[in-house]
Amino acid sequence: MDALTGKAGEILSQSVPGYHCYRLTPRPVIRYAGANLCRMLGCTPEDLVSDKEDRYGQWVYPGDRDAYAAALDSLSRSPHSRTIQYRLVGRDGSVRYVSDTLTSRQGEDGQMEADSVLTDITALKQENRDLQYLNDTIPCGFMKYTCEATPRITYINDRMRSILGLPESGSGQSEYIELYKQSVYLMIPMDQRERMQRYLNRVYRRGTPIAGEITVLRCDGTKAHLFGWVTKCVNPQGQEEFQSVCMDVTDRYQQKRSAQIQRYLKALTEVYDLIFELDFSANTAKCLYGEKYPMFRWVENIAMDMKEAVEKWIRGNVWEEDREQVQTLFQQIYADGWKNNDAQPLRVSYRASTDTAEPQPYQGIFLKMEDAVCWFCCRAVPQETESLRSENTSLKENMQELMLRFTDGLAAFEIRDGCVTPLYASDNVCEFFGFTREEWLPMMQRSTPIRTFVSRSDTAYEDFLALLQNGEREFTYYDLKTETERRIRAICSQNNPGSGSVRYVMLYNMEPKPSPAPTCRGTVVIRTFGYFDVFVGDKPIAFRNKKSKELLALLVDRRGGYVTSEEAIAFLWEDEPSSPVTLARYRKVALRLKNILEEYGISEILESVDGKRRIVPDKVQCDLYDYFAGKTDLFKGSYLSNYSWGETTLAELSGQYLSR
Repeated sequence: MDALTGKAGEILSQSVPGYHCYRLTPRPVIRYAGANLCRMLGCTPEDLVSDKEDRYGQWVYPGDRDAYAAALDSLSRSPHSRTIQYRLVGRDGSVRYVSDTLTSRQGEDGQMEADSVLTDITALKQENRDLQYLNDTIPCGFMKYTCEATPRITYINDRMRSILGLPESGSGQSEYIELYKQSVYLMIPMDQRERMQRYLNRVYRRGTPIAGEITVLRCDGTKAHLFGWVTKCVNPQGQEEFQSVCMDVTDRYQQKRSAQIQRYLKALTEVYDLIFELDFSANTAKCLYGEKYPMFRWVENIAMDMKEAVEKWIRGNVWEEDREQVQTLFQQIYADGWKNNDAQPLRVSYRASTDTAEPQPYQGIFLKMEDAVCWFCCRAVPQETESLRSENTSLKENMQELMLRFTDGLAAFEIRDGCVTPLYASDNVCEFFGFTREEWLPMMQRSTPIRTFVSRSDTAYEDFLALLQNGEREFTYYDLKTETERRIRAICSQNNPGSGSVRYVMLYNMEPKPSPAPTCRGTVVIRTFGYFDVFVGDKPIAFRNKKSKELLALLVDRRGGYVTSEEAIAFLWEDEPSSPVTLARYRKVALRLKNILEEYGISEILESVDGKRRIVPDKVQCDLYDYFAGKTDLFKGSYLSNYSWGETTLAELSGQYLSR
């Protein structure tokens, strides 16, 4: 025991957690117990030290004594180290989890001895037990991840592993799992990562949870759809972290998506003669509808080789003189793998073979359904187009003629006893009536009074009735593609006899395409350091709407990146969720911004694609852009002082300022 006296003995006794020393006789005994261990158990050294019996083993939890004894027996056979976990019962009855690291050696007398150091892991075990309870009792995915710019996953439960298709621990793919945990964004598709980042920033900034649906990528590359919550909290180590609880709603999403597709298909069959589904990921074609095509009708919904099926259709139906141009178009589509992301669908006109000598004019259209899937729809072009409506034509013939001019939207309603039940509508028609897609779907299950149905749109009740009664009506319509107010004409199918009927409505533009915006009348100078202002030449722009000015500031802050409607709403109206009300309000703000820029002749500094907007950095002179390019040192610690959301960029500017 002389080795444990003096300064070294004091350090071992007081500073090393749970230190004690064994003599590994056939019945191991404690020959020294440190003060730290005694405090842990609430005993004295005399309660542990003995030359005749193992008094320490009496403090080991009964259920763990066999494992404890086996570890000591192993150490007594040869010098080595090992770590075991077990429980200790204190004098007051409390139970502690400990991790015991033991190292055996041969003493001077040839007898085996061992040194032991304990680490109290009770708190860690309790946390893991709580997580295990959550994992076992709640059928939800659960994750913890850091609040860093690239959040790292620190915990993921078995249910979340299953949702993502992650391999089990110890399956030989642990390196893959560790790589996956380096960033939570690896489970998010590229087109949704910005949205995920925006939500996390909002949760972090406000400190309140947020709920919603999001798409994630499984390990095999397929997609799952989750509904869940994200919250920010502080872990036991005092570090901020995000926690997410989510449910797999992929089946529900697929069912809803399938129902939408079926409604869409039903509406299209009222207009088109043939509908093909082209799947470029599988290189297959499937005939979804072919009423006038006996060669395909008997193989409806059966996948065929894409090129073979298309070639068969071309040879059997396309006029010989037009086959080459149609084949060339399809060959280009094959080569691109359907990468048409234009706002307008791809169209083709051709002539079809008939029983007579004269070919029949036809028109085809490619409608994008998913990333690698599109529908090819074709229809006969009516020979007579003097009138859009005729008392003697059938509903289908009428709709075919309407599709000749269709550019803006399609809707179907059941009208009965002064009430309307929506059956189908393209997205821009939902917006026309003031509803989101999520609000539209429940309305399809019930009847709504016509007056209530049109109350959220800019359409007067009397005008909508006139459309149903007369079959035609003109309206002022906010076009989502060009973000302008247009004069459009609505054409309604005839009212069939009976108390209820399905009415189809087509919308098409009545105005020519807008003329190009005027060119800039002077250099556009944007000031962001301090308060936000915009100058054309030496003249400041007098914004008549504060939100329009703030929207422009937001686009400048994004430095040329596109900003979606949902993102802009989150910044302009921080305390209000995205809804039809805020969406309509935002459109008016965007329209006013567009108008004021046109008024000053600088509309070209903004670009808009599918409702997303961005500033064109090359067409403005901005102190923010010049500073990051090293062209100026005007930054003195103030940025967009009139907008609180500018703090993120301000922090970036401050960091760069201090490093210079």
